[in-house]
Formats: sequence, structure tokens, C-alpha cells
Amino acid sequence: MTFLKKFIGDKAFYKMAIKVTLPIMLQNLITNFVSLLDNLMVGALGTEQMSGVSIVNQLLFIFNLAVFGALSGAGIFTSQFYGKKDDDGIRYTIRYKLGITLLIFLAGTVIFNTLDERLISLYLHESDGAGDIALTLSDAQSYLKAMLWGLLPFCVAQIFSSTLRETGETVAPMVAGFIAVAVNCCFNWVLIFGKLGAPALGVVGAAIATVISRYVECFVLIVYTLTHKKRFTYLKGAFRSFYIPKNIFNVITVKGMPLLFNEFFWSMGMSLLNMAYSLYGISVVAGTSISSTVMNLANIAFIAFGGSIGIIIGKLLGANKFEEAIDTDRKLIAFSAFCSVVIGVFVFIIGNKIPNLYNTSEETKALAGYFIRTCALFIPVHSFANSAYFTIRSGGKTLVTFLMDSVFIMFVSVPFAFSFYYIFDLPIHTTFFLVQCIDIMKVIIGLTLVKKRVWVNNIVGGN
Repeated sequence: MTFLKKFIGDKAFYKMAIKVTLPIMLQNLITNFVSLLDNLMVGALGTEQMSGVSIVNQLLFIFNLAVFGALSGAGIFTSQFYGKKDDDGIRYTIRYKLGITLLIFLAGTVIFNTLDERLISLYLHESDGAGDIALTLSDAQSYLKAMLWGLLPFCVAQIFSSTLRETGETVAPMVAGFIAVAVNCCFNWVLIFGKLGAPALGVVGAAIATVISRYVECFVLIVYTLTHKKRFTYLKGAFRSFYIPKNIFNVITVKGMPLLFNEFFWSMGMSLLNMAYSLYGISVVAGTSISSTVMNLANIAFIAFGGSIGIIIGKLLGANKFEEAIDTDRKLIAFSAFCSVVIGVFVFIIGNKIPNLYNTSEETKALAGYFIRTCALFIPVHSFANSAYFTIRSGGKTLVTFLMDSVFIMFVSVPFAFSFYYIFDLPIHTTFFLVQCIDIMKVIIGLTLVKKRVWVNNIVGGN
């Protein structure tokens, strides 16, 4: 019983955890479900179109996670300033977020506008002789050009939603997300296939629908936040200037830059992994697109728990409640792992049936089914790694998370993936499975660091 009490909380504990986690989970659920519908709609156009969109989304994934990493660095301080009840501190983190995301937006816009063809071509190979390379490239370029119009509202929306979550407001970002995905879904149907008198724009229609939804989400979040200034007292004067005290700017930069680099290099590592898989041909690109879309939906539970760990544990650390933080973290990790096992079993059972929903080749369907079922086996592994990452990050150990996450994928997972193709000449099935197995090492490292309590720190000071 003593052992169980260490890992299982009481009714009040789970009520608290679910209150924070459920809105994040529901938002991710709706977002990823609509992504699945998007994937199905684009997939109905053909394998080349789906592959082109998938390649561009790999590139935008790097941009999105760079923004997420930059905001997360400041967000660690937002959570702890909130626990400390320091409104001035929260204002400074908001200003920091505005500045850093503006720089990322400008860099991303220049890179995608000037290097689009070269970046997309990195994923196009004739290995299996299937698919039209030129058509895939053309569709990918058209899709990317339209998607660039959505980068700015995406950045602004993330600033507001991340700050709201870090200060205990998880429902408003969820509602804004619901509205955005509903808009995206409706406009996808209209613009991809030319419904209700609109022209059939194909992949460009899918991009325009996404851009419209991002402006809608941004607008909803801004209006909600600015009309509730009495509730969010830290907003008073937050946008009057970009002033940040030098000591706070420096400490956020020192702690936050590893997170920015971590998300950037981790997303780049994931893109390189997909580049390694693309060596096997366009059918594999389409298959990984289907599997990643499905797994994003399946992974929402442990991803939401990771975000909750950052919020809950960060607040406790900021309030100097160290023992409570340790106990809460242990139980949250256990709860996340349990949910992941249940979901993993379910996804494995139905995994090879899901690709039949797509209008694509039988080879692509078979590959996608294998990828989904393989990933399902490793959901608990990724759950532990994700929980350990957010635990360590909540205490400001961002350099450790950088080494454990992005350095690991760039210097371990990626080299192995390419060597499996170029040196060992392994089939895609074996390569994909072995790459998943590598993450077990990351889990061992992460949980060891959690157990050593290297993360138990108050990084904002105060009593």
C-alpha cells in the first residue's frame, strides 16, 4: 500500500490534474482530429499531393517548434512568476516572447521564400520508381507559398495561448483552438474540392483554409485576453514598451536559449529522420505522413500530461513547495504512463485498418499500417521520455533537456537511420523499428535524472 500511495493520488489530486490537463488534451484532440481529416482530404487528391503537403509540413514543423521552444524558455519563468504572484515578472516574459518570435518569423519567412525548391527536393527520391517527382515538387511549392501567410498569426496566437496556460487559464486557448479547427475543416471542404460555388484549389485550398483558421484563432485569443484585463492583472502595461530589466533578460536568455535550440534541432532531427525514410521512395513518404497524422492523435494524452507537468510543477517550484512538487510529479508521470499503455494497446489493434480510409496505393496503405502499429508499441516509451523532459525543464535545467532531447536525436537516432540505409542496406520495416528502439536509451537517461532530483529548483527567487 505504501508503494501504491507513492504513485497513485487521491480524488483531489486527479481532479486537479484533469482540470489542467483536460482542456489541453481536448484542444490537441480536436486539432489533430481535424489534421487527420485534412490528411484524408488531401490524400483523396492523390499520393503525390499528399506527399508534397507532408514534405512542406515537415519544414514548417521546424519553424513551429522553434517558436514553441522560444516561448517555452520564457514560459518556465512565466509559470514560476505566477506561482510567486509577481505580475511584473510575467509582463517581462510576455515582452521577451514578442521580441524572440518576431525574429524567428522574419528568419523563417526569408528562408522559406528563397530556399523552397532546394529544401523540398531533399525529400524527393526515385528509389521505388513510384510517383511523379515533378508533380510532388510543384504541389509542395504551391502549398508552401500559401502557408507562409499564416506564420505571423500563428506566432501571435502562440504568445497569447502559452501565457494563458502558464498562468492557469487553459480553457480559453482550448475554445480558440476549437473555433479555429472548425473554420479550417469547413474551408478545407469548400476550397480543396470546390464546394458551394468556390473554385477547386486542391492543395492550395488546404493551405488557404489553414491560414484563415490561424487568423481566426489569433483574433479570438487577442479579444478574449484584452477584454479580461481585470482577471489577468499582469496585462496592465504589458504592451506599453519592450522594456525588460537586464538581469531578467539575461537569465531568460541563458535558460531559454537551450530550449529554443532544443526544439529547433529536435524538429530538424525529426525532419532528417523522415528524410532518411524518404530514401526508400514516395510511397514511404506518404506512408509516414499517414502514420504521423494518426499517431499525433494517439499521442495527445501524454503530450497534454507533459504540458501539465510543466505548468503544475513549475508553479509548485516557484512557491518553494519542493516536496509537494516531487510527489506530484511522480504521480503525474505514473498516470500518464498508465493512459499511454491503454491507448497503445488500442491503436495497435486497429492500426492496420486506419490506412484503408485513404485513397492511395495499396503499398502506401500497407506501409502506413506497419508504421502505425510499430509506433503504438512505443507510446509508453515516448510517454516516459516526454514526462521526464517536462519535469527537468520545469526546474530550469534547459541545458540538460537540450542534451537529452535534440542532441540525442541529432547524434544518435539520425546517424543510425541513415546508416541502416546506406551501410547495412536494411529494408524500411527494419529501419523504422530499430529507430523507435533507440528512444529507450533516452527514457533511461531521463528517468534517472528525474529520480536524482536535479530539477528541484526555484529559478525566480523570492520566499
